[in-house]
Amino acid sequence: MTAADAQERATTSSPGRRVAALILLAALAVVAVGASLAVGSRPVDPGTVWHALTGGDVPAADHAAVVGLRLPRTVLGVLVGAGLAVAGGLMQALTRNPLADPGLLGVTSGAAFAVAMGVVVFGITRPNGYVWFAFAGALVATLAVYLIGSAGRSNASPVQLTLAGVAISAVLTGIVGALRLADQERFAVLLTWESGSFQSRGWSVVVPVLPFLALGLVLAAVVAGALNTLGLGEDLATALGASVARTRVLSIVAITLLAGGATAMAGPITLVGLMVPHIVRWLVGPDQRWILGLSALAGPVLVLLADVAARVLLWPGELPVGVVTAFVGAPVLIALVRRRKASGL
Repeated sequence: MTAADAQERATTSSPGRRVAALILLAALAVVAVGASLAVGSRPVDPGTVWHALTGGDVPAADHAAVVGLRLPRTVLGVLVGAGLAVAGGLMQALTRNPLADPGLLGVTSGAAFAVAMGVVVFGITRPNGYVWFAFAGALVATLAVYLIGSAGRSNASPVQLTLAGVAISAVLTGIVGALRLADQERFAVLLTWESGSFQSRGWSVVVPVLPFLALGLVLAAVVAGALNTLGLGEDLATALGASVARTRVLSIVAITLLAGGATAMAGPITLVGLMVPHIVRWLVGPDQRWILGLSALAGPVLVLLADVAARVLLWPGELPVGVVTAFVGAPVLIALVRRRKASGL
């Protein structure tokens, strides 16, 4: 495919298909939000949910279930899904690797390492305490990956970033594993966090990270068009007036804010950042502006429905959301990557 063909492919496709995908995903998002608010150990009908949210007269138990427990959890699911999905789309576009995942930049391993340090040094065991450790660890690890990947170069190449991310992740994962084996009882909290759970996550976890996720989404919107140009090759992108270094730096910052914030709030939720961009790419084509925009809708749909399933599959118990996304996502992803149209970048 020539550069002209690639540019045309990235910027033109069926408008009707894209609008249909937007409407479909928006409708699914509404359904997923409604299900997240209504379904649980105490089922609440949609009418009662609406009255509880709008200040109507409802039983105290229903109000507590919907507003006190499920509303913050639903907002958490929306933020985590959007953050991971958009970060995954950015990572795949940046590295030109359809199997890239936000964890390749050290986000997950950095967050896990920082949470482990918080447990060891400060004895922190509550989500609203270690959320800042997780977020700071994700930021520091990603910065280290970028500095190592760009050492001796004017800017970091996708291959160098990937290799540096794998190396940093391996080192930090090994350290965390050794710490866990040394004191398994003390690190039980880390096991819960690493499973990717929404339990015991309230506004105290969501609100502090919200501005960082919002900034990450804004940066993703800013670089989306430049990523289309960057996909044509560095030389041609530069000739067309795009700043390759600026695009990469802003993309990495956005990935760190989005994936780091999502991981800090809920722990590692696997396959969302890997699978959702594939699905959206299959629906709307390779234009990064549409991929990133619709990933912000499709990610919450996947995470919220996984959370609903996590509540009912082992009722009255509950599965971690990360377990459900891995169980559902693996066969779907295998089917998608076997399709040339879905897996190609």
